[in-house]
Order: sequence, then structure tokens, then C-alpha cells
Amino acid sequence: MPTTPSKSQHVLVLNCGSSSLKFAIIDADNGHEIISGLAERLGSENPSIKYKYQGDKTVITLAANQAHGEAINTLVSLIKDHHLDEHLIAVGHRVVHGGEHFTQSALVDEKVIAGISDASSLAPLHGHANLLGISSAQASFAGLPQVAVFDTAFHQTMDKVAYLYALPYKLYTEHGVRRYGMHGTSHYYVAGQTAKLINKPVEQSNFISAHLGNGCSVCAIKGGKSVDTSMGLTPLAGLVMGTRSGDIDPGLFNFLTTQLNYDAKQIDNLLNKESGLLGISELSNDCRTIEEAAVAGHEKAALALDIFCYRLAKQIAAYMVPLQQLDALIFTGGIGENSDIIREKVITQLTFLGLDCDKQANLDARFGNEGIISSDNATTKAVVMPTNEEWVIALDAANIVKEL
Repeated sequence: MPTTPSKSQHVLVLNCGSSSLKFAIIDADNGHEIISGLAERLGSENPSIKYKYQGDKTVITLAANQAHGEAINTLVSLIKDHHLDEHLIAVGHRVVHGGEHFTQSALVDEKVIAGISDASSLAPLHGHANLLGISSAQASFAGLPQVAVFDTAFHQTMDKVAYLYALPYKLYTEHGVRRYGMHGTSHYYVAGQTAKLINKPVEQSNFISAHLGNGCSVCAIKGGKSVDTSMGLTPLAGLVMGTRSGDIDPGLFNFLTTQLNYDAKQIDNLLNKESGLLGISELSNDCRTIEEAAVAGHEKAALALDIFCYRLAKQIAAYMVPLQQLDALIFTGGIGENSDIIREKVITQLTFLGLDCDKQANLDARFGNEGIISSDNATTKAVVMPTNEEWVIALDAANIVKEL
């Protein structure tokens, strides 16, 4: 974890998606959420903002087709109505892709914006939304420093043997084609918290972190640094996800274009929005729905879960190559933190790593609860650790502002 600021300071954290805006005001001193919410379906016929403040949940209906700028304007009014702007010291932005430009968080200026723009071609949907969020926040919070925190930064410690693809080298040197990885802020946070849980310095610890949500990735963390990760040039690579395929045979592209007459846009839509748990189950991308259906006897739902867990276990096992020795397997993210079924399925396939699963501890470690879910006899710990990317963003923003 970064050094905690010396006094209580509030940071507005913004996470802009292509049609959504997640926000929170975080006390960087302790991670406490002052207010949090989600603007969704932006640019559609029925956009809205849902937020939670002092225990109360409220929904604001926005006018049809209102987008990020209007949502941020509404958010500014909301913040001022509750006098929450008086203690704000910065705006922290989650930026999905920083390419090779950024190895750590950065104060937003023209050079940083240019770097984000350059990297946006590697994640066009995310990059455009991130830039839109930054420009809107600059207009609405002109007096506040803006800080960009990059999902890819944590993985910039990977060696070339881990991040280079076996493609013509000039694609890397001229166009930046390589493995970048995502969810870096989450992997970084849970590694630090798990080190505290097992009472071992993170610099002396080896972890495999599985961030499982609608997007999923695994990271091998050696001595507190990322040495390999499953997502690649884009967030499509690696594991089976909610609607994303994860790794596939690249020859599929030729088959789809020559045999089934797919174009590039159709292939992109297939792999990103129609595959994964949704594609296999033909039911849903929501893990809870699929688990319930599998228990009720839905064959394709059960198959989707089995494939998800098999691919995950196989990826975890592969990361013993760079690590050699493992202190703990970490489960985090919405699925990782709440699905005792998936955790047990995965651990059962990894007993050769010294892992096992204590049923009661596994059930107890749900719904925001952290804990060790392996038995006392296990030689390697299995841990559930709720992530808190927003706190990391707030901490980084507060620490950068402190140096101004």
C-alpha cells in the first residue's frame, strides 16, 4: 500500500466506462466512503444515477440521451448540495490502459493526456471514456488537481519473456503490441492486505491473485511485484469471463471470416460480448444466475461453471513457473469474494500445490468478509480478500497532491 496521508483528506474517485460512471468520495486516510454511486445507461433513452449517502439510497433520473458530461454536472450539484466539496483535495481517475507510458500514477497535464490518448488505441472503448471523464471533471472541478491511476501500471515490472508475443518484433517496437495486463490496482491492493493477514512482508511473499468479476484476470506476484498476468494487449485475453472468451486459437479469425463471412466488427462483438459464461450457458453472464441454474440441473450452466473453474485452475498452476514457491492463492473481485462454489471447485483441482478448502471458513468468507479459507494443515494458504481499488486511487491522488 502507498504511504497513508497524514491527515483526513477526501478524494473524488471517478471510473468512467463507455456508458457508465462509477463515483465515490473516499477518505484517503482510512478508505471510508463518504458517498458512492453509479451513473448508468448514459447516452441512452433512460440514463440514471443511483447513489448512497449516510445509509440512504437514492435514484436520480436523467434526461434522455444525457452522457458523461451531463452526469458529472449532476454529480457536482449533488456534491455541493451536501457540502461535500469543501473537503475535496483532488479528483482521482481510474484509467484502464496506460501502455508503456506510465509505470505509476500521474498528475494530469497535457503530456499525460497525450500519453493516455496514445494508449487509447489499445483499449478504444475504455480509453475514450477515460479521456471523456477527465475532460468533464477538469471543466467541473477546475480548482482541483486531477490524478490518473492506471490499471496497467502495476504490471510494468514484468520481464520481456512474460510480456512479449512471438510476433515480428517490429510490431512491439513500432506499435506497442505486447502483454500489458489489467486489474493492476486490485492485484496490488490485495497482495498488500494478504501479506498483513499472513503476517509476512509483501517484499518476501509470493502470491497468485485471482480477480474474478465480469472481467477476470490472474496475476503472479513475486516480492510484491507483478511478474506475469493473464490479460494481454487488451482485457480480452486469458480466462473465461462473463461475456469474453478469454484465450482462443488465433486461427479462429480466419475460419470465421472465410467460412462464416464474419467481418472484424462481428468477430469483436462475438468475442467480447457474446462469449464466456454467457456463450457457453446460453443463459446469462451473471455468475449467481448460472450457479443457481446449475444447482437446479441446467446442464449448460453447469458446463459453463466447470469450464470457468478449469481454465482458472490451469492458469493458476502455470504461474508456479515464475514463482516456484507460493505463500497464498488470493480470491478477489465480485465472484472471487462471494462464490464459495467456484473457490472450492478451483481449490479442489489444485491440491498438488498444498491447497485445501475448509467448508465452513469458505462459507464465512463471503459478502465483504476476508479470511483464510484453507485448513490449518494446508501448506499453502487460500485467502479471500475484498479488493478496494477506489481506496488505492484515493491514496495515490492524495500522496501526489501532498507533493505539490
